[in-house]
Amino acid sequence: MAYDCAIIGGGPAGLNAALVLGRARKRIALFDDSSPRNAVTHASHGFITRDGVTPEEFRRIGYEEVLRYPTVEHLPVKVTEVYRDKESKDIVLRKSSGEKVNARKLILAGGLKEELPNIKGVHQFYGKSLFNCPFCDGWELRDQPLVIVSDQPHVFHTAKLLLNWSKDVTVCTHGADVLTAEQQQLLSSRGIQIVKTPVEAFIGREGKLEYVQLIDGTKIARTGGFIAPTMVPQVQFEDMLGYEMNEQGGIVTDGWGRTSAPGVYAAGDATYVMPAQLVLAAASGSKAAMGVVADCLEEEWPTI
Repeated sequence: MAYDCAIIGGGPAGLNAALVLGRARKRIALFDDSSPRNAVTHASHGFITRDGVTPEEFRRIGYEEVLRYPTVEHLPVKVTEVYRDKESKDIVLRKSSGEKVNARKLILAGGLKEELPNIKGVHQFYGKSLFNCPFCDGWELRDQPLVIVSDQPHVFHTAKLLLNWSKDVTVCTHGADVLTAEQQQLLSSRGIQIVKTPVEAFIGREGKLEYVQLIDGTKIARTGGFIAPTMVPQVQFEDMLGYEMNEQGGIVTDGWGRTSAPGVYAAGDATYVMPAQLVLAAASGSKAAMGVVADCLEEEWPTI
């Protein structure tokens, strides 16, 4: 017998989807191989009643609540293949062990993984004094001398945004020409220093940033900052299922999480809707679950 819905990913989107579906009395298989993007984060912020929660504690609470519902099953394994059965029209998921699981619907909530810039020391400081999202971690770095290292065009917006938390900001474009003359003038007029020389290393101790070192040997004293990792989907089954992707590498969905592939939904960071915050991912998981329930009801209505 097929599950009503399989969910790939046990982050906030997947857990919230499982919660809503469990409460709707749907039989759920929740696949989660415990590789969350925010594992390096000391705490997550901006989620009411959970501000400051560690990723481990959030997952513990989430699973405690979700597994109260008897129709939700947690499968702590990786899914290696997904395809649609031509006869039953079920979605078939192959576990890493080779076993198969059938489901009527599928929610992709595997999120994103981050590829950090190739700068010496970045892994030592990421999640401790270097971060990605000012809304998530700007408060902890308030009023400190900060750096933004990014070779992406959105560095201008990030620099403007960061003035909410500190007036001492340096922008390092890592050798890239991503700021127009007008943007440079606007940032400079607000006291933001712009450095185009590529960054060689982040220097400090015990995860606390002290300097940004450029390839010419120059050191810029900074105690924290933000970088721009490349985001890559954790799960990539578009070739197997045929759903549409956007230019940023996210899965295209409608307002209820439906993708262009019948019976396939997506939620959370997998849709690449920024900013990638815990509360937004959880909300999209809830909406995708409601979309699943609504579509199942329409299919079942003639026989009810």
